[in-house]
Amino acid sequence: GIVPCGTTGESPTLTREEHAAVIERTVKRARGRAQVIAGTGSNSTHEAVLASQHAERAGVDAVMLVVPYYNRPTQEGLYRHFVEVAKSVRVPVVVYNIPARSAVDLAPETLARIAEAAPNVVATKEATGNVLRAQKIAQTMGARMTVLSGDDALTLPMCAVGARGVISVTSNVLPAEVSRATRLALEGPAVEARKAHFALLPVYEAMFLEASPAPVKAALAMRGIIRDVVRGPIAPCTEATRKAVAAALEAYAAKVG
Repeated sequence: GIVPCGTTGESPTLTREEHAAVIERTVKRARGRAQVIAGTGSNSTHEAVLASQHAERAGVDAVMLVVPYYNRPTQEGLYRHFVEVAKSVRVPVVVYNIPARSAVDLAPETLARIAEAAPNVVATKEATGNVLRAQKIAQTMGARMTVLSGDDALTLPMCAVGARGVISVTSNVLPAEVSRATRLALEGPAVEARKAHFALLPVYEAMFLEASPAPVKAALAMRGIIRDVVRGPIAPCTEATRKAVAAALEAYAAKVG
């Protein structure tokens, strides 16, 4: 799948027009070959509704809604926000919980309430850094809620306790390799899954040496795929980080090559 206008896509710094254009272009380029899950979250419920409705009209397979940032809503506020946005569209909804960026943690109990009120809320991208949280959601909600890792380095342990995939940063650089490691985490054998995970771990770590997505964009620029450009307030990587990213990728290629 492809997730346009997520964190790696620097969604907070896109204009409304750019946000719409990115989603439309992604759907057009994907041509049904991969599911498109568009990031349409906002710290404004009204803005999230408008963006989600546009994405639905553009033909996405699902939308992803980040927990509202800066506002610090209560759990009741989060419940009302997600239910209102979800009910404004027919496509499936992925809830994106990332307390380190949003300053608010969506409690599992609130997620369950949201899912009960809005049946099209079908998945959660868990970027809490807490494997036990993923385990609790998988245990209590079962097949009703698909748990997706929001942290490359935790994909293996989260899959071990019930997660069913990852929305990944590193897959922008190593899509086949991350896909293989994730399939092994889900299907085994366990020894091969650990081997694939540990081989990628230094790359995962390198992608977060500085504020994301600067390192991953630097890595893509090294391969000639994009220009090494990020939008303020994110700054381009330092030379030291560029060297560390390059070294991690070279070491990985040597290890698996």
